[in-house]
Formats: sequence, C-alpha cells, structure tokens
Amino acid sequence: MELYEVKNGLEKARLLLNELFISVEIEVLQREIEGLTVQTMEDDFWNDQHKAKKIYDQLNEMKTIVETYEQLNQTCTDLEETYQIVKETDDQDFKELLDQDFVQFEQDIEAYEKTLLFSEEYDHHNVVLEIHPGAGGTESQDWAAMLLRMYQRYCDKKGYKVEVTDYLDGEEAGLKSVTLRIEGHNAYGHFKAEKGVHRLVRISPFDSSKRRHTSFASVDVMPEFDNDVEIDLNMQDIRVDTYRASGAGGQHINKTDSAIRLTHIPTNTVVTCQSQRSQIQNKEKAMIMLKSKLYQLMLDEQASQLSEIKGEQKAIEWGSQIRSYVLHPYSLVKDTRSGYESGNPKAVLDGDLDDCIYAYLKSIVKGDSSE
Repeated sequence: MELYEVKNGLEKARLLLNELFISVEIEVLQREIEGLTVQTMEDDFWNDQHKAKKIYDQLNEMKTIVETYEQLNQTCTDLEETYQIVKETDDQDFKELLDQDFVQFEQDIEAYEKTLLFSEEYDHHNVVLEIHPGAGGTESQDWAAMLLRMYQRYCDKKGYKVEVTDYLDGEEAGLKSVTLRIEGHNAYGHFKAEKGVHRLVRISPFDSSKRRHTSFASVDVMPEFDNDVEIDLNMQDIRVDTYRASGAGGQHINKTDSAIRLTHIPTNTVVTCQSQRSQIQNKEKAMIMLKSKLYQLMLDEQASQLSEIKGEQKAIEWGSQIRSYVLHPYSLVKDTRSGYESGNPKAVLDGDLDDCIYAYLKSIVKGDSSE
C-alpha cells in the first residue's frame, strides 16, 4: 500500500470519527451511562428483575458504543503518529506494521458503522414476518416458498432462531401463506429492510412452453412487542377460533387440533398460531402476535399521517416492488430503494442478504441526514 493511500484513508477516517462523535451523541451517551450506573447501585435495583435486566442491557449497549468509539479514536491517533514516523524516517519495518494495522482499522470502523445502523427504538426486538404470494397461482406461490427458504438460510447464517407459527400449503407447489417468528440480536433491525413487494423474473418450471414469467410476493414485517407495550384490548372485540392444521405443512408445524385463530373485529386483524402442542400455548403466542400487529398498525397510521403532512407517497402495493430478482434473460438482483445491485441472485436466494440489507439501512441514514 502506498503511503499516500494510508494518509488519505486516515484523513477520511478522522472526518468520519468527528461526524460520528456528533451524530451518535457520544457525550450524551456518556452522561446517560453515568446516570444508569448510579441506578444499578441502588439497594432496591433488583426488586424488579425484569426492569433491572432491561436497564443493564441498555447500559451495556451504550457502553459498547462509547467504548468502541474511544478505541477507534485512539487507534486512529496511533496510526497518525506511526504515519508521521514512517514519512520522516522511511523505516520499512514501521511501514509494514502501518499497512497491517491500517487494514485492520478500516475493517473495524466499517463494522462499527454497521452496528450503529441498529439504533432505532425497536431494532433490537424479535420479529414476526409474513409472506403472501401475489396473483398468479402456482407461480407466485412457488416464489413465496423460495423467499421462505431464502430467509431461513439467512437466519442460519446469522444464528437466528426461526419458528414457523403458521403455514398454509400452495395448491400445487409453494405456499399460500407463512408466518415466522424470528429471534436474535437486532432481528427486527435487519428484517425491516424486507418489508414490501418482491418481484421474480424467470423461466417458469411450471410452463411446458418454457416462457418467461414475472411473479410477486409480499413480505410483511413487524417487531414483536413484549408486555411492556401497553395495548388496550377488550376481549369482547376478539373472536377466538380453534381448528386443526391440515395439508402437507406437517414438515413445518404440528398437526393437532390446537391451532388458534384470533380476529380483532374492530380492525379485522387476524393472526394464527399452530406451532405449539396445546391450545393454551398457541393462544398465548397468538395474543403476543396480535398485540404486535395492532401496535404496528398504530405506528403505520402515525407514519402515514406524517407522510401526508410532508407530502410523501410511500405506499407499498402490487407493482411497486422494493426488490427485483431476475434469473432470465440475465442474472441480477436490484433493490429499488437503495440502488444496490448484485449479479449473483443465486447467492442472494441462498441467504446472502447482508450486503443488500446494509445498503438499504445506510440509504435510510443518509436520507434522514439530508432532510
């Protein structure tokens, strides 16, 4: 690596660190850490263990952000000093160390930037994800199943735990609907990038004439809310139906008579759960899902009102896809929101989603900062 490349890289890194100091509000976090640390020393701190754990988690998260920033800032200073020594002495041993340390520093600062993408209120929550095929019968139902496989593979790579809470088979192939509960670090923060319509272009395996088909499937994503979120539910507004899981979905769910469907009548919001072996367990999970859906509806309504005030149009509907996966006549995945492109759709469909997701999350941050 040429010395001027290191110099330019360090100058850019220093500017970035100065920007992050302001945008991440490092000084504010330092004061909040001091305040929360005082709380943890109070005699009655552990009386409410659930609350205490949340405070500890919040404290540790803030500490990680601040301490990592301080380490990167110190590393940048050390590298700047080493650069000056190499520039003045032309010492090749120092130059070799400088190159190695600078490459590692670039990787570390990139990793830190990624962690900062998950600073929204619900990013750390688990996620409920639903996939529904669009019009087109077997074609779109098979596409929905391909998306399910893609997300399951992605979760395997991330170490996320996946639970299929509801599954309805397609008529000939694929699926009519599926609901997943995904548990893991920053699960919602990652999967919120997937909400919207996904478009597939390929030579249909179901068409004897081998014609090209375009299929659509919608992905709905919502954070799973715990009992700290207050949702005013009147049980008289909720219809409870029990049924038996049917079809070939046994590979995904337990076929018992304990499946539960909850319908919130005022909003016509429906959730189902058939992943557990007892009605009680399925009902408990369904209630959490219902609360999450209703809370998400409330958030969406607030966002919609804000969009109207700003004059924005961001409705998701058929034909307004967020991402296209083209397998024929060429190979391409393109995210229409961030502009991210990949010429390897097979890898993306095999679960290599991080680059696409991070490109979208970075585009959100840039969009917010430019307002």
